[in-house]
Amino acid sequence: MAKLDIFDEEFTRQAEQAWDRARDEALANGIPVFYRQRGVQIMEQPDGRRFEIRFIPGAPRDSCYEIIRELSASAA
Repeated sequence: MAKLDIFDEEFTRQAEQAWDRARDEALANGIPVFYRQRGVQIMEQPDGRRFEIRFIPGAPRDSCYEIIRELSASAA
């Protein structure tokens, strides 16, 4: 049986491109983007500001996180 490798370089490249397109589209439409980078939870605003956040389990959707600090461009 042939080995199945779905995480080859081509798959990874296409997944990264899809993420970049989705992120850019959301930001262009005024929607903040939430993601994890190097173990840190990040919220990126359409105006380019980035914040380290902490999710609050069980909190209502419109208040399910708190901002810990604003990140400099080099930190995010």
